[in-house]
Amino acid sequence: MLTYTMKRVIFPLGCLLVILSSYFLGRTSSLTWMILAGALFIASIYGERRYPVLQKVQWIFLGIFHYFSELNWCNMLYYLLIMTMIQNKQRVEQTLPISLLLVLEYTAIRLSYVTIDSYTLLVSLFDLLTAIVIIFLYHTLVNSEAEKRRLREKNHFLTLHDPLTGLLNYEGYMNALQETAEKQGSFLLILLNIQNFSGFNKELDNNWSNIIAGTGESISKHFADAYGISRYAGDRFSIILPEVAGIEERISTMQTTDLKGLQVTFSISIYPETADTLQQLITIAEERLFQAQRSKWIKNEEEIYRSERLRAVGELAAGMAHEIRNPLTAIRGFLQLSRGQAYNIAPWYEVIMGEVIRVTDLTAEFLQFSKPQAHLMKPERLGQCLERVLSLTESDAASRGHRISLELKGQAVLVHMDRDKIVQVLINLIRNAFEAMNDPGEVHIVLVHEGDKAYTSITDTGSGIPDNALADIFNPFYTTKEEGTGLGLALCQKIAHDHHGEITVRSEVGVGSTFTLELPVAAVE
Repeated sequence: MLTYTMKRVIFPLGCLLVILSSYFLGRTSSLTWMILAGALFIASIYGERRYPVLQKVQWIFLGIFHYFSELNWCNMLYYLLIMTMIQNKQRVEQTLPISLLLVLEYTAIRLSYVTIDSYTLLVSLFDLLTAIVIIFLYHTLVNSEAEKRRLREKNHFLTLHDPLTGLLNYEGYMNALQETAEKQGSFLLILLNIQNFSGFNKELDNNWSNIIAGTGESISKHFADAYGISRYAGDRFSIILPEVAGIEERISTMQTTDLKGLQVTFSISIYPETADTLQQLITIAEERLFQAQRSKWIKNEEEIYRSERLRAVGELAAGMAHEIRNPLTAIRGFLQLSRGQAYNIAPWYEVIMGEVIRVTDLTAEFLQFSKPQAHLMKPERLGQCLERVLSLTESDAASRGHRISLELKGQAVLVHMDRDKIVQVLINLIRNAFEAMNDPGEVHIVLVHEGDKAYTSITDTGSGIPDNALADIFNPFYTTKEEGTGLGLALCQKIAHDHHGEITVRSEVGVGSTFTLELPVAAVE
């Protein structure tokens, strides 16, 4: 493209060349008019910036100059004028009419001073075709250069910017820090970490990408005075700000208005007050952000744990209230009946007493949900514990017609436990196995030590547990027994968890079930 400076040099030189050529060719009769027309044309070139209207009459001055010079060399000036008139137009349909009109002007003036014959007409046709070809070549060149420029600008942008948010990337972030330190001397560096805590599905890339992009827009809106804003590490942003007050309030406002549902942790550092070098500043800022994240994570974990405990207590209380309400309703009904017999409860004494005992047993089981007492937790041999459980349950097995056996594999293991509570768990699991076998069957107990875990499996040959019930058997107050409270297995699992262990179950209907108590090993003998 021809710049304004180039035009001020090229056109005068072109006109001077034509005037000298005309002089040496001896065409001096119209030299004065030619010089005057050329001067007007050059003056329009020099004055077009101050008076843009001159651009619209330059073709007239050029035509007059051409007419008096009577030289085909003016063709060069026509093409240069075409280039200057179309260089700001992007479409062929905008540039082609202008080009053809100027070429027609040149052709008409040329035909006024040459002999018109077939050769002259062919040359004129060739000039028109040349103009068309030049226009298309010009557009091809311009579009190619424009595309190269766009690609260079895009590559330069992507080198320093994040493609998702349009903010600076890490390299841009470092450059902005360096430039700000050199120009401003002091500034605030704010690091923000954005985390998802309100049900946004981070697995859906588009959804989470939209959230990150929106977060970038919010930060840009709330910190419009920033020297630079960067997204440099996934969900992490940095803001370089002048030293102003109320930064924490601005972050809080942004969080409550635009970032609802996201958890924002941040750190604020001041350069050069916090550190002498930029690298030290970044290290300190990152460490502060990490500590802020850690504190918030611990707080969240404590809140989640507290919520889970409250939920569990609520479920237990609700179940307990439901279970106690039934026997109390029966007791109240019998007492009301006794009013008609002078408060003689003798006919219903056994029933009332049975319901009272039921409430007492239910309450006793409920109280078992307390944690083991710390002073009772000590290393015990799990094998000896199982031998004691076997001696306590052999008579019950014999009375029911079942066989019970114990198999200890490998070396003896020590488990840090409250022995009485572990015995309670094992006896409960074994009695459940007895009750699961309607016909005489077998209960086989196996102790296996693998790595840092001890596994005690209790297998029966009972009726098994349906798949749809396996997920609920450890829930409080879930039972399939007519007289059960539903707290037995829930209590067993609670005790296992208190010992940092777990109870798992495998079952097949019609074949039997296997309950496995997993406990961490304290030491090996």
